[in-house]
Amino acid sequence: MNNVLTIFRKELRTYFNSPIAYIAVLFFLVFTSVWLFYIEQFVAQDVASLRVYFAIMPLVFIVLLPAITMRVWAEENKLGTVELLMTLPFTEAEVVLGKFLGAGFLLVIMIALTIPVPLTVAGLGNFEHGQIAGQYIGLVFLGAAGISVGLFISSVSTNQITAFILSVVVLLFLTIVNRINSVVDVPSGLAALLNYFSFDYHFQAFITGLIDSRDVLFYTLVAFLFLYMNMKVLVFRKWR
Repeated sequence: MNNVLTIFRKELRTYFNSPIAYIAVLFFLVFTSVWLFYIEQFVAQDVASLRVYFAIMPLVFIVLLPAITMRVWAEENKLGTVELLMTLPFTEAEVVLGKFLGAGFLLVIMIALTIPVPLTVAGLGNFEHGQIAGQYIGLVFLGAAGISVGLFISSVSTNQITAFILSVVVLLFLTIVNRINSVVDVPSGLAALLNYFSFDYHFQAFITGLIDSRDVLFYTLVAFLFLYMNMKVLVFRKWR
């Protein structure tokens, strides 16, 4: 556990010693606030619900999460420091988990900084606090799955730009793959399969404040799968 915490602290220092964290935080807070108060005209709707606010989050994460994860491994691959890192007394699992927790903690900070939004609008109506809590829990699970995808792609990329573009493309596909059902007439079995692999589809229950164990399990499995593949990439490079 000490090794994981060492990597975790190193990642946090790296984030906050560069403009990446600050730009990502600013983009996230400004864009989501503009979306809620100006594009969706939340105050004019006179509805005590933040569903429109959380509904846009999967699309925002398509850009935000690659921005967080693009440098984690790609920069190490470019500089050749990944080989040096693997000579230290850390296991592949410890390194991957430490980097995952570093990126995840940054995302949790971003999400926490949005809490003033529900606090600000709380006086405008009778909001369901349990519903808002469920929506925030959903954001954490969605973000964890997306970060694991971004970390894996960064681990097989040679530079940050490539990692960012590939992560955006993959997350875009995984997020909106269920929308194929609305534009193309597909068999019901295929439609159900597309829904199952869609990040956005599994986030719909969270938007209403419901915590469905099936959605939690899906995001958990995705995170585990891509972190496992990330670890295997390191093992392959170690023995190459």
